[in-house]
Amino acid sequence: MAEHSEAAKVYLRFKDVFGDPNAKRIRARRKASPQIGSSVPFGAGRDPRGLGETINSLTAQLGWNSPMAQSDLLGSWIELAGEETAKHSTPAGIDEGILTVHCESTAWATQLRMMRVEIMTQIMQKFPDAGIAAIRFQGPNAPSWKKGPRSIPGRGPRDTYG
Repeated sequence: MAEHSEAAKVYLRFKDVFGDPNAKRIRARRKASPQIGSSVPFGAGRDPRGLGETINSLTAQLGWNSPMAQSDLLGSWIELAGEETAKHSTPAGIDEGILTVHCESTAWATQLRMMRVEIMTQIMQKFPDAGIAAIRFQGPNAPSWKKGPRSIPGRGPRDTYG
């Protein structure tokens, strides 16, 4: 007989003491069939699972995959847009599948509009669960005459075509 390693010797000793788990026992006790709704402690599907696998199945079951993917997308904007572009733009949020990105200037907003297809391709590859259908690039906001202490409802004093 060939020389066995220590692990093999331990395995063979356990096999002699406890029997071969793969062999069917001749004198097996008859087990009562499990009732519907009861669980069998060592039945199929009862093997322990890793924490990562458990968390992934829980998030899928609770429908958290899309919000988590959206959060990851917003957090990894630097990798998606590039370091230089990310310095001049920040993702504002996602609303109904539309990613809104605020840009430092109208020139950067125009540049990002030209890069829209490349950015969307990267989003679809890296974050398919995010559910992003479109990207809206916005430049800096112009001053609004609609708000303030001296605003009036309607067309107002700048109506010179009336």
